Amino acid sequence: MSQPRPRIAPLQPPYSPEIQQHFDRVMRGAPPLMLFRVIARNARAWEKFRAGSLLDRGPLSLRQREIVINRTCARTGCEYEWGVHVAAFAQAAHLTEQEVRATVRGAATDECWSAAEQALIAAVDALHDRATLSDAEFAGLSKHYDEAQIFEIILLCGFYRTVSYLANGLALPLEETAARFPE
Repeated sequence: MSQPRPRIAPLQPPYSPEIQQHFDRVMRGAPPLMLFRVIARNARAWEKFRAGSLLDRGPLSLRQREIVINRTCARTGCEYEWGVHVAAFAQAAHLTEQEVRATVRGAATDECWSAAEQALIAAVDALHDRATLSDAEFAGLSKHYDEAQIFEIILLCGFYRTVSYLANGLALPLEETAARFPE
């Protein structure tokens, strides 16, 4: 069975030297993701997308960052990006199968999460549902995270909501090596 085609055709190799350099830096020798190949067709979109990247060493741990990204992508129904992140980072972030499943099918109150992680997931859910945090949600987040971390959480939610819009709106086919949403 053939993969569905995205609504905007991806770049095909050979890539320009500049684009190839960007792909090499991000992918570290692996073939570029469909998402990158599609966005790179538009120079302005590619420049803005790369400038917004939040996968550097920020104020959150890898585990915290991936919980935010996975939950955001799950809530937006973006199996594409969720699957890429689970395949690439879940093991290094020490996310168990139960926790990975809970990013899609669970609640912030699930017992698999620590109190800090429950506050993190509740914040992601609030931002997804209402685009804001109540005073109680902000206070709950502030018990476990400092100001720099709270900024990062909100930035990650917004950036990966945008990534989800791109992947879903452009109907990107799932990457072969990516995880799939749990049943």
